[in-house]
Amino acid sequence: KSDFMTSEVVLAAVQQNGRALRYASAKLRADRGLVFAALEEDPLALRYAASELWADRGFVLAAVDRDGLALQHAVLELQADAEIALRAVEQNGLALRFAVEHLRADRQLVLAAVEENGAALKFADVELQIDSELR
Repeated sequence: KSDFMTSEVVLAAVQQNGRALRYASAKLRADRGLVFAALEEDPLALRYAASELWADRGFVLAAVDRDGLALQHAVLELQADAEIALRAVEQNGLALRFAVEHLRADRQLVLAAVEENGAALKFADVELQIDSELR
């Protein structure tokens, strides 16, 4: 293996520029520690995480706790997970946009999103958009 792409070198790179994760090997892009180090430097680095991480409930929970918008990268099954969606919108109300349709009609979830960011209401189910208590 190349000395250039060791985990230590990639860790140093992502700590300087999180998006450097895109140049790491697939194996390193699946390393939670490296991905979270990249995330700490730049939340947009999450898009370069290995796809298998987005099917891992524990990883997705940790990711949305750091950046609610990370919900957009999760597999559909986890976008439909009420606990994950709630934690995402509590961190960033606009994450409501990436919750599955039936959750965007969930009053409690929408309320949590709107309390965090009033602009999240535009991503709620139409019935909830006209709810006077949420406006």
